[in-house]
Amino acid sequence: MGEYIKILMWVIAGVVLLWLGYLIFFGPMSPFYPYFLPKKKKWRKGDGIQGEPGDPQTCLVCSTKLIKGSLVQTTAFPSVSGGIDRLMYVRGCNVCLNGNAARKCPVCKATLNLDDYLVARMFERTKKKNHVHVLGCNHCKKTANLKK
Repeated sequence: MGEYIKILMWVIAGVVLLWLGYLIFFGPMSPFYPYFLPKKKKWRKGDGIQGEPGDPQTCLVCSTKLIKGSLVQTTAFPSVSGGIDRLMYVRGCNVCLNGNAARKCPVCKATLNLDDYLVARMFERTKKKNHVHVLGCNHCKKTANLKK
């Protein structure tokens, strides 16, 4: 019986030493800890890979591919007719709102200022991601309404 207690004590001591070793080399108090954290990409001027205007995870205003976690600033209004589509204003991503990328309307190809936005329809789907259809910028959409 005494032999089993000695073996149990050695196993417990080994587990405790392994746990302490793990904390020393990989724990938050370790000098090596910052090297094991995932690196976050920061946007600088000139960064951003250009994509095609209709690609997924691409800004609608500047066509910059979005990194994981970055969002496009939008304002969605409630549906007037109670349907599945909603009116939406698209301002842009952090890259083009900071002035690091050229802002263009995908419909009329006009250069947009920081105050300008795109007018779009958002179609809400239940089992898929929402679909966004760009109608134009606030300038070309306004002139299209005047011509009618």
